[in-house]
Amino acid sequence: MKKSLMTGVAALALISSGATAQDLKGEVITVSGTWLSSEAEIIESVFDLFEEKTGATVKYVGSDSFEQQIQIDAEAGSAPNIAVFPQPGLAAGMASKGFLTPLKPQVSDWVKDNYAAGQSWVDLGSYADANGDKQHYGMFFRVDLKSLVWYSPENFEDAGYEIPESMEELKALTDQIVADGETPWCIGLGSGAATGWPATDWVEDMMLRTQAPEVYDAWVDNSMPFNDPKVIEAVEEFGWFARNSDYVSGGAGAVATTDFRDSPKGLFASPPQCYMHRQASFIPAFFPEGTVVGEDADFFYFPSYESKELGNPVLGAGTLFAITNESEGAHALIEFLQDPKAHETWMAQGAFLTPHKGVDLSAFETDAERAMNNILLGATTFRFDGSDLMPGGVGAGSFWTGMVDYTSGKSAEEVTADIQASWDSLK
Repeated sequence: MKKSLMTGVAALALISSGATAQDLKGEVITVSGTWLSSEAEIIESVFDLFEEKTGATVKYVGSDSFEQQIQIDAEAGSAPNIAVFPQPGLAAGMASKGFLTPLKPQVSDWVKDNYAAGQSWVDLGSYADANGDKQHYGMFFRVDLKSLVWYSPENFEDAGYEIPESMEELKALTDQIVADGETPWCIGLGSGAATGWPATDWVEDMMLRTQAPEVYDAWVDNSMPFNDPKVIEAVEEFGWFARNSDYVSGGAGAVATTDFRDSPKGLFASPPQCYMHRQASFIPAFFPEGTVVGEDADFFYFPSYESKELGNPVLGAGTLFAITNESEGAHALIEFLQDPKAHETWMAQGAFLTPHKGVDLSAFETDAERAMNNILLGATTFRFDGSDLMPGGVGAGSFWTGMVDYTSGKSAEEVTADIQASWDSLK
């Protein structure tokens, strides 16, 4: 393995007695994934702990063409022991072809008991095999959070605004900001050839806040049509914010043409061009240089409707470990991911969130990461980005363009019917 980012002493200090150590001296476990450069070094520092506990050797290879290569290797019978998938759709496809090995039943039980919203994570890692029988294949490790609203604490304090704790309160705050002569939201859908994708996140979050999780799942796999009234309702909930010119910086007409990378900059203008911006945990990368999260900018959970009693759903993404070439060491490495120290090792090096309820939150580098993780741990339901799970022609095609059409004036009924027609054409 490459030299890890942690010193040997630091790595050894993190070894715990969590999962039972096995004697795997001499066994080599191959792992393939998408992590490159610094991320590859971080995951290798996690594997260092496993090697110390078991005597095994882990060989990790990262690739920017992982999605294609893992399928080629599996079909050729030369797959690594473990593949780290960037999203469930690819793993599900490989499971249906018989290329994945089910995880041991005790892993499923452990996830249910030890991950926040544990059943959600089992469901997201469970797919139909070659015979159509659903089994648990994927162990999630490293999660991204999308259900966030960004704001300037100084602007909120100056205006006397408080953080809303329900969707009802968020809508009331939106109206209050307008009544005060200000603009509540910055929203931008522009992203070059991918223009429209930020709106899909809004709609997915609204689906989770207006419907039960199983309805969301039926929408994502199209067992419920895209133009079902439940979906139309979620689109129109997004429209409540995005299609009202009083609510959006630049007016509703600017939503589709404003680049998502430029959109949050209105939070930092003087005077503010907007007070809130809904976007995932990565968006600080596009804040003005020198912006300090937790001081100049902060975030709160994109809240659920108190009246609908659907708990605290969270939308996000994440990577999952699955066995593509079974061995004793492969199962042992999956078991090792139950150890809090496997998570804390990456937590201490930044850009890592986890639903593991047993981790020591003091391991996080920053208060902001700790606060994000607390949102994740408070989730009653977690669902993966729906557009990423849909066929490419829909999730990265007609859904994107349909949202641009919707914010440009087309009705939710027309847009969702168009998207369903595009899905039908793929069948």
